[in-house]
Amino acid sequence: MTNTKQLRQVVLDTETTGINPKEGHKIIEIGCVELINRRLTQNRFHVYLNPDREIDAGAIEVHGITNEFLKDKSRFADVVEDFMRFTRGAELIIHNAPFDVGFLNHELGQLPNETRSVESNSTVFDTLAYARKKHPGARNSLDALCKRYGIDNSHRDLHGALLDAEILADVYLIMTGGQASLLDESEEVQNTDQPRLVGLSTDRPRLKVIACTADELTSHQQRLEKIAKVSGNCLWFQEQPSKT
Repeated sequence: MTNTKQLRQVVLDTETTGINPKEGHKIIEIGCVELINRRLTQNRFHVYLNPDREIDAGAIEVHGITNEFLKDKSRFADVVEDFMRFTRGAELIIHNAPFDVGFLNHELGQLPNETRSVESNSTVFDTLAYARKKHPGARNSLDALCKRYGIDNSHRDLHGALLDAEILADVYLIMTGGQASLLDESEEVQNTDQPRLVGLSTDRPRLKVIACTADELTSHQQRLEKIAKVSGNCLWFQEQPSKT
């Protein structure tokens, strides 16, 4: 029977006016990308928000978003229903989740008659907490994880919510066990640190073995001898026994 269950995840990041919502700081950008069965889709949620307050100079240095740029943007109240609808029922993948969730819940708490929270709408997976367990004692910033897993983030001169969400999606998929199978779209995927072992059918045709010719073997041996002479060592080269 085909398994039709789908795993829906939303990789999320925010940019803000400062670091503490209790000091009146607000969200100014939300970026989300969707994963279905650990595959990136084209479904996105991305907004810039007018915070109705000044952005800290230090924050502008990080994300490059200015007060002037946000003057004509929507408020959080204008987009909250779209945001909650996009993330409803999904597992949110967030790097340093307490920061983003704290800001989002603070924004929700400022709305009249609003009783919802991020946690009541979605589940949350913190990639920073996961990375710290997986790589104890190592640097686990998003940039450090990109370097560790060989992910190109050279286009990331400044932080940006949508760009960082896209990069985090790549990090998350590799860090939690690699991509899913490219062959079986209906396969249920589980997060695991262990490689998946797939058994081959016993009914498959036998592999065809093509042996090298005597001339090819001689040419190969001569190439290994040349490598051994130039480098002083060749792991695959063995002296041939004397024919005397």
